[in-house]
Amino acid sequence: MPDKRRIAIVGLGMAVTPHARSLVDLGERVEVAYAFSRSEARRRAFNQRFDFPLSDDLERIAGDDAVTAVMILTPPDTHLELVQRFAAAGKHILLEKPLERSTERAEAVVRAAAAAGVRLGVVFQHRFREASQALRARLEQGGLGTLAAANVICPWWRPQSYYDEPGRGTLARDGGGVLITQAIHTLDLLLSLTGPVAEVAAICGTTIATPTRAPR
Repeated sequence: MPDKRRIAIVGLGMAVTPHARSLVDLGERVEVAYAFSRSEARRRAFNQRFDFPLSDDLERIAGDDAVTAVMILTPPDTHLELVQRFAAAGKHILLEKPLERSTERAEAVVRAAAAAGVRLGVVFQHRFREASQALRARLEQGGLGTLAAANVICPWWRPQSYYDEPGRGTLARDGGGVLITQAIHTLDLLLSLTGPVAEVAAICGTTIATPTRAPR
């Protein structure tokens, strides 16, 4: 059995649970050396569910040569600076979607990893679902004929409590609303099946609930 790969988790918010469970399953191959959050409350809550070493010191993680990779699970507007820091320290990076909150910052994330010669991965797990793989194989084998058009519907829903977290769904923190925070998974899956787009257009609308009066 080769030596375990030592990794760090940065960010212990909503996205961390499925990753942590997978890392427990991979315990014979991977060692979590640090689970980082600036929030003491989040570290404490995480520690009640997972037995990983906790940290509030990014510099210690970046300076630990035994750590070869970092999982960054923080809000999108923090990704660029974190990737720059850890890439410069020679650590490979697995980054929660989206890359960043704007095209310019997303491109800078990619450049930082390339310049440092480290691998950069982005979490788009829907590509690897059994149904997605079966559909990809059917398309590649010509079982559906020539692809002329594609359409997706993403009927996901989030309760108000999801958006009560400060900054959730805002342009400043997340880069926008549902298309980049939830439907991005469906859009990524569509692109992985159909190839790159030549042109993008959009229509946006909002609805406002109008109070109604009971009849007198």
